[in-house]
Amino acid sequence: MTIPPDDQGQPDSAKGVTRDLASRIASAKREREIEDNRASRDASPEMSGLARGMRIGTEFISAVIVGALIGYLIDLGLGTSPWGLLIMLMLGFAAGILNVIRVVAEMNAASPAPAGSDLGPDAEDDERKEY
Repeated sequence: MTIPPDDQGQPDSAKGVTRDLASRIASAKREREIEDNRASRDASPEMSGLARGMRIGTEFISAVIVGALIGYLIDLGLGTSPWGLLIMLMLGFAAGILNVIRVVAEMNAASPAPAGSDLGPDAEDDERKEY
């Protein structure tokens, strides 16, 4: 059993409408692909400012909370209230600061400086000091 082509058995006016519809669909698909390519080209591979801020904040807050939770559990187990909580809270704070420094350094290494930006003195500038 064979399947007849789409336009077989249709009047000539219906064939024209079908061809017109097919060409409009193909045109819309091409326009959509062009728009998608333009959007992906315009979108930077880097994180947005909001995404960076959220990641940095999450890294810091999670380290502090984990430190405080561990300190609280130490206090419950050993009965050293509030010293375990305070010490581990401070350690969590320090770990959060280190995490933020690590994440910011990682993000800065991933995104190069904009063209024409002043990155400070070079080694050549140090050698040519004029007094």
